[in-house]
Amino acid sequence: MKKGVKPINTLIYAKNLFNQAHSIAPNIFDGITYAWEVLPRIKDFIKELADHLPGDFERLAENVWVGKGTEIDPSALIKGPAIIGYGCAIRHAAFIRENVIIGNEVTVGNSTELKNALLFDRVEVPHFNYVGDSILGYKAHLGAGVILSNLKSAKDNIRIVVGNGESLDTGLKKFGALIGDFAEIGCNAVLNPGTIIGRESVIYPLTMVRGIVPERHILKNDGSLVSKK
Repeated sequence: MKKGVKPINTLIYAKNLFNQAHSIAPNIFDGITYAWEVLPRIKDFIKELADHLPGDFERLAENVWVGKGTEIDPSALIKGPAIIGYGCAIRHAAFIRENVIIGNEVTVGNSTELKNALLFDRVEVPHFNYVGDSILGYKAHLGAGVILSNLKSAKDNIRIVVGNGESLDTGLKKFGALIGDFAEIGCNAVLNPGTIIGRESVIYPLTMVRGIVPERHILKNDGSLVSKK
């Protein structure tokens, strides 16, 4: 590698963000290069996964399947297609739109909206969250009011700055965030389209986030980035 040239950021690859053993849809990552390539696959993969669900999944409505032990508040709206795993809590006024795969023991809370999203096991999106065109890894947690913005004002394709003086065109006009395993996003933070958060990282409340946050780092709301001890 030439002196002064930064390496390509490895967090663009799913294996460096997510432990696929903690997903009800691990095969959705087969054959991809970049993690965001999963997003256009979700719709068709739901149909494939539905054909192989265990017998203790219940079909609640057309294109909506729910695992044993999941509790859904009567005020929640599930539009589907959607698959929801075991032991989840779908709380008051949650809105699960089209093309959503939710893992086991996930909390989708008050007035939270999901659209074209993949949530790994034990994710928490509990209060006033918007999760569009995004993937949340194992035990990722969004504080109240966190927004994963998925569309640029210019409406053009979302690009990812990957280092080495380069950016990659994702080919996607709608792409929210990739949030690695165990990451914590503080209350009322806004993640701009195409944001990637590494494993075990923490985002301070009220922070506007853009680009890639390395794993095991803390991003403060003044923009400073420090390594976790």
